[in-house]
Amino acid sequence: MISLTNYLVVSAILFCIGLYIVLVKRNAIQILIGIEMMLNAAILNLVAFGKFDRHNNGGQMFALFAIVLAAATTAVALAIVLNVYRRYKTIDPDKVDQLKD
Repeated sequence: MISLTNYLVVSAILFCIGLYIVLVKRNAIQILIGIEMMLNAAILNLVAFGKFDRHNNGGQMFALFAIVLAAATTAVALAIVLNVYRRYKTIDPDKVDQLKD
């Protein structure tokens, strides 16, 4: 049987990989992928704690809400990235230096 510690270690590794991607990458899409990985690590924690608490399903409910929220924010972020690309012809966040015309 897998213990809670194993879930937490996998979640911590996933979060660290996502943080590394956010800090190192220069592509807006890759940064969004890193943020999604960090969010998935948090969701994994919620599900793991919910699994080991037999009398409460709050972890799974919060995880479901977080998944729906992540899908909505990803759609909005992708729309913003596409509009930035249309305007500046790049998705490098360092090269986008002005937000007004």
